[in-house]
Amino acid sequence: MDKITIFTIVLVGAFMVLALFLFPAPSEQIKQLQSVEIREYEGENLSSVADFRENSIKGPQTVDISTYRLKVDGLVKTPKEYTYDEVLQNQAYKKIVTLNCVEGWSATLLWEGVLVSDIIKKSEALPEAKTVIFHAVDGYTTSFPIEFIMSNPIIMAYKMNEVILPKERGYPFQLVAEDKWGYKWIKWIERIELSDDVNYKGYWESRGFSDTADLNEPF
Repeated sequence: MDKITIFTIVLVGAFMVLALFLFPAPSEQIKQLQSVEIREYEGENLSSVADFRENSIKGPQTVDISTYRLKVDGLVKTPKEYTYDEVLQNQAYKKIVTLNCVEGWSATLLWEGVLVSDIIKKSEALPEAKTVIFHAVDGYTTSFPIEFIMSNPIIMAYKMNEVILPKERGYPFQLVAEDKWGYKWIKWIERIELSDDVNYKGYWESRGFSDTADLNEPF
């Protein structure tokens, strides 16, 4: 066997090895598996994603994420619109928070999301902005004083117990309004509006529910 033949065999072998690394067989391709809900985090037992009662005003909403946009407007210097993926590019935070519903049930979960204050800062609230109004896909609204939103780590969640929010739980985003009654935990958020209306009343607030919705006070 001459040197040219040996060199050719070695060269072909090298290309075959390289091809195995660059183009693995189909059985060796990485496959994405469905996320698994966790029920314990840092020693604390968690509720299940299923431990909720359906009480939305128009039933679970189906959002087309390819056309979804989160709008930030009103009394801001720079109104913005974000795709779902663009929202997720913000710093992520995790926190165990209990949702307490006025119907008498509660659920403690690990929430993951972005800070609403981070989103608002990018649009720069004008000095006259006093109220942050959240709008949902189904027409539901609720509001908070801007000081509450900007001074507290209020999360707009996209995961619960390490799984992407099911549509029943508000996909793509649900507000984690800690220390507030559950009707402040608005689901299917599509717009954050800054307003000077300190007397704005959301869906349930306009029907007689407490506007502050503090857990230590009757609703």
